[in-house]
Parts: sequence; C-alpha cells; structure tokens
Amino acid sequence: MPGSAPINCLGPWPKDVGIIAMELYFPSQYVDQAELEQFDGVPAGKYTVGLGQARMGFCSDCEDINSLCLTVVQRLMERNGLSYDSVGRLEIGTETIIDKSKSVKTVIMQLFEDSGNTDVEGIDTTNACYGGTAALFNAVNWVESSSWDGRYALVVAGDIAVYATGSARPTGGAGAVAMLVGPNAPLAFERGLRGTHMQHAYDFYKPDLVSEYPVVDGKLSIECYLSALDRCYFVYRNKIHAQWQREGLEKRFSLDDFGYLVFHSPYCKLVQKSLARLMLNDFLNNPNPNTETGPFTGLDAFRDVRPEETYFDRDVEKAFMKASADLFEKKTKCSLLISNQNGNMYTPSVYGCLASLIAQQTASQIAGQRVGVFSYGSGFAATLYSLRVTQDHTPGSALDKLVASLSDLQVRLDSRTKVSPAVFSENMKLREETHHLASYIPRGTVMDLFPGTWYLTRVDDKHRREYARRPLDNDLPAEPDLVRSTTATEHIPSPAKKMPRIPAAAAVPEAAINY
Repeated sequence: MPGSAPINCLGPWPKDVGIIAMELYFPSQYVDQAELEQFDGVPAGKYTVGLGQARMGFCSDCEDINSLCLTVVQRLMERNGLSYDSVGRLEIGTETIIDKSKSVKTVIMQLFEDSGNTDVEGIDTTNACYGGTAALFNAVNWVESSSWDGRYALVVAGDIAVYATGSARPTGGAGAVAMLVGPNAPLAFERGLRGTHMQHAYDFYKPDLVSEYPVVDGKLSIECYLSALDRCYFVYRNKIHAQWQREGLEKRFSLDDFGYLVFHSPYCKLVQKSLARLMLNDFLNNPNPNTETGPFTGLDAFRDVRPEETYFDRDVEKAFMKASADLFEKKTKCSLLISNQNGNMYTPSVYGCLASLIAQQTASQIAGQRVGVFSYGSGFAATLYSLRVTQDHTPGSALDKLVASLSDLQVRLDSRTKVSPAVFSENMKLREETHHLASYIPRGTVMDLFPGTWYLTRVDDKHRREYARRPLDNDLPAEPDLVRSTTATEHIPSPAKKMPRIPAAAAVPEAAINY
C-alpha cells in the first residue's frame, strides 16, 4: 500500500497526501420513494422528481452509530489487508450522538486490542454534516505535520439520518464511509486550495437530547447552503488565481477547470441546483461573457442580478440549470448514485458521492483530473476544496486498486431488500420509542443484515451497549449466545485472526438529518 514510510525515511513534507483507500457501508434494507409517496398521500413525483430520490436506506433498532463505524472500519482493514498497528490516527466525524461524553472512536478502539496498538491519536468531531470533512482535514494536517510518525490516518464519517413523520422524512438515510489517509495517495489534496465559510445560523439543529429528530428551518437551510457555496467558491477561486499568478499564469478560473464536482447531497435535486449556482457565479464574475454562443447563450437578462437576492428566484434557477445541463451530465451526475439510491447519510454524504464517482469510472478516465468537493454542515460550516487524481493508472497502481475496490457499489445496492412503507414506518416508530432506553434488547432480525455487519445485541441497565458481528460466511448461522448476550460479547473471528472482545459501550439518544 502507498503511504507507509519508515520513520528514518521521513522527509520534511510528505508528497501527495490524500485518500489512499475508501470503504462504504449502507443498510441492507430500503424503502422505495415512489411507494412512500403513495403511502404518505402526496402527489406522485414529490419525492422522486421534486427531490430526485429513488430509494432510502434505513436502519432497524439493531444498528446504531457504533455498529455502523465498527462495520466500515473492519471492512476497510480486511479488504486492504492492513494491520491495526499500521494506523496512528483515527478520527470519527458524526452528528449521531448516543453518549454526551464517550466518543465513538473509543468504541472502535476495541478492534485494535489484539494488535496491542493503543497509540492512536484523534477523537470524534461534530458539526452537523461537516464533521467528516473536519476529521479528514485533521488527518491530512497530521500527516503533513511534525507529529506524524509514518503511519496511516483513518477517517470515518458515519450517521443515521431520521426525521419525524412529515415532509422531511423522505430526505433521510444512513451509512458510513472510511478513508485511509497517507502520502503518495491516488487522490491527493491540492495544497492551499480550500475555500471555507463559517457563520452562525439556526437552520438545522438538535436541541432535544432525548430525541433523534432535528429542528429544521427548511427554507433557511437552503439559503445557508447556497450562500456558503457562493462564498466558498469565491475564496477558492481567489486562492487558485493567487497560485497561478505566482507561477506566471494569467487565466481566469471557471468550472471548466474542474474535471468533476461532487457536493454534499441532502437530496439530489439540490446538487443539480448547486452546479447551476456555480455557473451563475462564473457568469457574474466574467467581465465579458459571450451571450451569443456557448454556455452563457441567452443569459443577458441576468447580467445585473445580485447573488444574495437569487436564492429562491425561479427564473434564475431555471435558466442556469438549463445552461449547466451538459456540465451536470459530464461532471456531477455520476456522483449521485449512492445519494439517489440510499438517501442522505449526513457526514458521509459528500464522500458517498466521491465513492460513486470513482465507482463508475475507469482508472484511465479519472487519472490526472481535478475533483472539486463541496462539504456543508448546518449551523453552519462549509468548505470547497479540490483533489488531484494521480496520473498513474497502470494495472496494479494505487488508483487502479481504489477504483476496483469500489466497482461493486451497484451490485451491493441491488442486493438490498426492499421493504414496504408500512414496515419502514413501523421501524421508525420503534426507533423513536426505544433508542434512548436502558435494559433493551433490539428486535431487529440479524440475518437480514449483510454478512460481516456489526450489530447491537443489548443495552444494559446502565446504558452500556454490547455488539456482535454477523459472520462473513453466509452458510454460518448467527450464534444465539452472541445475538442474545446478557454479558460482554465476543467478536466473530475473521478469516485472518480472532477478533477482540466487545464489552459494554455507551448509550443515550441518536441522531437526525441535515440539509
């Protein structure tokens, strides 16, 4: 694997620090959005066309944020043949809070016990859907700092997004993404190219700590998202112009300079509108746009609009969505596979989009490309940054391995089980009534989970949580003593070695959604 370096070989600045490997987890069951429209009694197309959503994954009561992160971390380590002592930093980005003190990271450390590795920096990072990006930045900064000891950093973004019954419920979802960070990466961060915007707003927040559900001001949240996008693009563009000037290049940055763009995706339609929004910015920033031919054809009427007055201007939105349609097809649409089929995963959302992009390209197609990444979390915090894909796409290269590892995403999505909206609604009601309880044994069916999935076996009278893992081999039944454990449970041994003991962890409420 790239990224490893003996301590005596470390240079003053590691080269091409970024994402070496990725792993994605989503629930094994979903509800069809068209069927949910009928069940909710709303007009056909409200969820499928208006939001751009086809399916929504969801968790039963036997999965929580700890089990999601256990699953995705172990899957990444196993599939890449990594030892746990090769990791020197582990940080979790999540807004799914089941304990106000104990971090998810400390629960994940149980996977490291057999290796004897306790020298692992990092902790949980929280700000709505932005926590995963903050954790990723921290990992990159660690590798590039004097603190780095030559080992990998591991970043996990995970959440369970649920809403109360109503118009926001179809924008839920669940999942986790794990990313291995180090030097010589196939997806390298472009140094100095981050445009960030931070501002105070109550667009989406979770003040009720005994409820999974958020308080959401939908209109304000969209305004915050789009205003943050405007500002981040402005800052990013200024920084890349400054770099180019230092290099003696005189050119104007535009969307054409991105090979691909991926966005935080509360729902797919907002992503399409966001790309149109960036084209609006390009149009207004261009001193002499050609409105006779090319992408700006026929847009003369919008030359003097003020961006802050156009967040809900349907004429502007319609005109620039039409103008950016080709760009959307070429640069962004392929990134929406997971978002369309699984829903909003909160912190992993934008990285599910990145994984979707990689999964649907060949290594040669994305080699050398600049990928723009826009991350947003309510409250609010946002960054637009870019990754440069390595030029090396030869068989067996780091890029070739990354692409191959994600090539099964569509097959995995197709292998899920569809449940009726009535069953989905019952599951949501069960979570609402039980997610905060002590002395609780989940009622979900373990054998409905994907092989290798971690699951919650019980919550004891002190809110301590216990977990077990469904066997990787489909032919092995779940062991009753693990499924119904009343004491600290044991991991199912992996093919490589016996896994560590999973004692009680923590509990209280879980999370909700984020626009």
